[in-house]
Amino acid sequence: MISRASAEHYTWGGDCDGWHLVRTAALSVIQERMPPGRAEVRHAHGQARQFFFVLSGVLTLEVDGVVHVLGVQEGVEVPPGAAHQARNVSAGPVEFLVTSQPPAHGDRVVLAEPPSS
Repeated sequence: MISRASAEHYTWGGDCDGWHLVRTAALSVIQERMPPGRAEVRHAHGQARQFFFVLSGVLTLEVDGVVHVLGVQEGVEVPPGAAHQARNVSAGPVEFLVTSQPPAHGDRVVLAEPPSS
């Protein structure tokens, strides 16, 4: 059994949090917390297929130029090779799960921001 309280914790982007709920060679499940106004860098994965699922708050997820605004109990799949970026443009924190198969660590290529329209 695992919970956020017992999971391995790490920080990223200064003040964003991650908790490893499942961490095996075949599968990664991470619960993340992103404060308002934060974003991860736009990137892609060569092998990993990911699924982002919102637990609380609102997550903006851009995938290959398509912007998805995800509320509670909503998710989006990101296939391998798809450029994507998670952002919190809301006024409150967002918590979400990121499931990666295989794990995405070490499989990330940082990309430029998409051209603005």
